[in-house]
Amino acid sequence: MTEQVARRCRDHDSEERPLRIALVEDLRRRVPFRAHVWALIDPETEVATAPVATVPDVLMAQLPGMVRRRYLTTVNRWDRMDVPVASLYQATYGDPGKSLLYREVLGPAGIGDIASIVFRDRFGIWAFLDLWRFDADAPFSDGELAILAEDVATITDALRRCQARSFEEPSPMPPRPGPAVLFLSPELEVRGQTPETDGYLRALLPPEVDRQPVPAGAYNVAAALLAHEAGIHHHSPIARVRLVGGLWLTFRAARVGSDRPAAERDIAVSIELTSLAERRMLYARSHGLTARETEVLEKLAVGADTRTVAHELYLSEHTVQDHLKSIFAKTNTRNRRTLLTRIAGQ
Repeated sequence: MTEQVARRCRDHDSEERPLRIALVEDLRRRVPFRAHVWALIDPETEVATAPVATVPDVLMAQLPGMVRRRYLTTVNRWDRMDVPVASLYQATYGDPGKSLLYREVLGPAGIGDIASIVFRDRFGIWAFLDLWRFDADAPFSDGELAILAEDVATITDALRRCQARSFEEPSPMPPRPGPAVLFLSPELEVRGQTPETDGYLRALLPPEVDRQPVPAGAYNVAAALLAHEAGIHHHSPIARVRLVGGLWLTFRAARVGSDRPAAERDIAVSIELTSLAERRMLYARSHGLTARETEVLEKLAVGADTRTVAHELYLSEHTVQDHLKSIFAKTNTRNRRTLLTRIAGQ
């Protein structure tokens, strides 16, 4: 672990976006690269959200296709890597054309090697980072990959801690707009959207003046749907993402209509407020609660007292109290009321 990265993680212990932006430059000084894509991952559905990226203009124009192929590519997928850091050249034994993403998008655009980093702990996958080099650059060496691996555990802990801290902010209830839905083609080209969708997209990824917001969240859940249909992604095409201010949104993707084969039908991506049950799951994972502690939390959420929790989970009341003490310690709360209030964003 490097002191620079450790200090950076301590300084940004509540907001992950500034942390990722700063860490990219720290990593670049140690291991050179030309471009990058760093996305958070929903720890339950393993779908990407909230990307921070520097991508060549020629590839920004191909963003929907690039996202689609990233999900359909099995080489160095964040949910399939058995090591925290791997390069494309390393994973393909020097034949990067084995990667669908490289073969159809990145290679023709002049991208050379890619170092992929997955930020995972026993509570889930929290983010992945792809670092790109161009054709003129040397592939990432084993030594450089080892350097990148040094700080993975520290950064993983910091990213999870940032998500946990976000629940300490009250989540204001927005005005109740109409349905927010984005319609995409099977190739993820935007077909249309409801009027309310634009506001949500701008809040998630504020665009430059006079530019349309990039629907990155919609691209990701739609691509997850395609990968799920292809048997590559094994979770539902759903992603939860937090706005500044503690508000959580849920993206869901589904095919539209039924008069054509599934692969030819358009995709609807809905954007809605994250439910209380989903918030509890995110809260439990981000605070590192065990499976049993999460069960206790679920019982508390429906109003169960200690005796009822003990009865329904076949535990002694003393054991339930021990679990409660552990939950309060991990979540920095002192009582059930504060705990449930934070989960609800009140």
